[in-house]
Amino acid sequence: MKTTLKQQVVILAVLLYGYWFLQTLVPVPGQHEIGALLLGRPDATLSAWLDRTVLGLPHLWVGSKTWDPEGILSTLPAIGTVVLGVFTGRWLTRNEVPMAERLNALFVAGAIAMMVGLMWNWSFPINKSLWTSSYVMFTGGMAAIALAACVWLVDVKAIRWWTKPFVIYGMNPILAFVGSGVLARIIYSLVKVPFDGKIVSLETAIYEGAFASWLEPRNASLAFAVCIVLFWFGILTVLYRRKIFLKV
Repeated sequence: MKTTLKQQVVILAVLLYGYWFLQTLVPVPGQHEIGALLLGRPDATLSAWLDRTVLGLPHLWVGSKTWDPEGILSTLPAIGTVVLGVFTGRWLTRNEVPMAERLNALFVAGAIAMMVGLMWNWSFPINKSLWTSSYVMFTGGMAAIALAACVWLVDVKAIRWWTKPFVIYGMNPILAFVGSGVLARIIYSLVKVPFDGKIVSLETAIYEGAFASWLEPRNASLAFAVCIVLFWFGILTVLYRRKIFLKV
């Protein structure tokens, strides 16, 4: 909030280069090798060691138990993702610059960022769980291009027939996010039901009975996820029509 554009560029460079150096050049305690040789082992990276040391095993991601995809060290490059968003917002709101010029520049910047990410991938692989610096640049570039395309379609060409579902979700994003998280907790761990002769979570019963019984695992998982999205779309549609919006 209180920094200049030049300072923000420096902050971004320090975060991404600093994280790269930490994860690849620093020897990981107990492994006797530098991080660059351990990136293929999630529980052996420097970030995993730091999370276990500071947070402790009971506080790590339950899906892995030994490392966390949203840990302490990986928060640094995630801040870099936010800074890229700040750059984008500052540029798009420069009303003194013609919209066509703003969008052209955003397309170019996005393409360059994707190229940088792909080249960085050679030495620091694109990896979401580690939120690597190459991942920041590549996904930031993709987001810039996607955003520029949406602005061009909606605001320049006025092609808006496809936007209604996104508007409905966008008017109540907090409710959708928190509500889906609460629902997941309820059906995954809190509510147990009898199914096929045993007591299982409500999520397992729904998944096995409605989807896995006739679909392959990958397609069953996708169908379940789509149904959750549609479920919340239905709720948000009712709230949208009644002009009920949760704001903070």
